[in-house]
Amino acid sequence: MRVIGLETSCDETGVAVYDSDRGLLAHDLYSQVALHEDYGGVVPELASRDHVRKTLPLIRQVMSEAGLQREDIDGVAYTAGPGLIGALLVGVALGRALAWSLGVPAVAVHHMEGHLLAPMLEDDPPPFPFVALLVSGGHTQLVRVDGVGRYSLLGDTLDDAAGEAFDKTAKLLGLGYPGGPALARLAERGDAARFHFPRPMINRPGLDFSFSGLKTFTLTTLQTQGGDEQTHADIARAFEEAVAETLAIKCRRALAQTGLQRLVVAGGVSANRRLRGALQVMAEEQGAKVYYPRLEFCTDNGAMIAYAGYQRLHHGQTDPLAFNAWPRWSLTQPTPFEAEAP
Repeated sequence: MRVIGLETSCDETGVAVYDSDRGLLAHDLYSQVALHEDYGGVVPELASRDHVRKTLPLIRQVMSEAGLQREDIDGVAYTAGPGLIGALLVGVALGRALAWSLGVPAVAVHHMEGHLLAPMLEDDPPPFPFVALLVSGGHTQLVRVDGVGRYSLLGDTLDDAAGEAFDKTAKLLGLGYPGGPALARLAERGDAARFHFPRPMINRPGLDFSFSGLKTFTLTTLQTQGGDEQTHADIARAFEEAVAETLAIKCRRALAQTGLQRLVVAGGVSANRRLRGALQVMAEEQGAKVYYPRLEFCTDNGAMIAYAGYQRLHHGQTDPLAFNAWPRWSLTQPTPFEAEAP
């Protein structure tokens, strides 16, 4: 089965083709960073319009790279949520129309399920069950995963997600968009010994997260310590270490609570080097193994949607012509079923 996947949930247009026998045949991504950087963040209307311009040309490009004709496609998968409603509707409408024109089934994919399953595209995919840390600009969640669609939420963010806190803190430091990677680069020049920021909610029971207070602590430190370049780097380092250690502590608790020894880490923040280092130390202490997608699949991409869509189409799930999109959509809502890793 060959499935084409479309990702248009925010500010990146992703298209890919997944083949059940040969794996990922082709994938490509168009980033809107240059479009939004003058505004310091994503402008939803501009994002939607750019998806309209870019998605069809990207489909043609990926199909050409894969050496496929339209009749070679057996199914279409598209991100239906969560995300920006206008951006989502571009991919949903185009994906459903493409499936109808080809006479093949279509399926809506949960954006975070795509991230969660992205490590399945690697040579050493994690077997079920495992704990997943989904950490991105809009989500910070710990999930027990017993199969595709069989998810139990263990912990969630009560306010800012980790990636959102990175972006907001970067803005406080006068860094450009996207803020997270810029803050990480600045932190490399920081003195780890100068500041120690709090690790939010680690002294409370449970697996929930909260990062808004850490952002406020950063602002207070900036206001009291001055704004020279080295101070900014030292603050960035302290902030990044606080987030990384907090996430590692919560992951350790989740593994202990579930009795599992496999941890999947996915989403844009999973590319952060300091977070990976903290999780590796934790895993070695716990005798656990950590799985990541390749770096290019940590951020939004079409490959994860094509793979997640294949899993659902292969197990008989399809969606009707009356399509919809959900800017808010719980990860536990998509239809559960048993599926094996490749």
